[in-house]
Amino acid sequence: MAKALEYLREGDSLVVYKLDRLARSTKKLIELTEVLEKRKIQLISIRDNIDTTTAVGRAMFKMLAVIAELERDIISERTMTGLAAAKARGRKGGRPLLDDKKVKKALKLYDSKEYSLKEIVDLTGTSKPTLYRELEKRKIIS
Repeated sequence: MAKALEYLREGDSLVVYKLDRLARSTKKLIELTEVLEKRKIQLISIRDNIDTTTAVGRAMFKMLAVIAELERDIISERTMTGLAAAKARGRKGGRPLLDDKKVKKALKLYDSKEYSLKEIVDLTGTSKPTLYRELEKRKIIS
């Protein structure tokens, strides 16, 4: 995208198949269109049938952006409501806590130098990244 923006000049039109190909969020899309507007570059979306070279196209684009932002806010509100309801029922979110016994056993096996990393992972059920993190903590503390 950066290369395309670098290439575009005043009076050019940026043609995209669909707006979601241009930016991942409504905010980014609006920021990008503001940049295009300042540089007097038009935006045409084939699939969304938006053409900012016309007044109707500019209005449609802004309405779609507002609707997309509303949709994102509604999803966020529903998510927060769902999390609050789950919390009220005693449910906790997030990743499960590490089993300290498994991690300690894995570190003990590692220290013995009798087992490969794969064998330690298979024996303890501790993941490689977890084992590496714990070993890294040792270096920092030492």
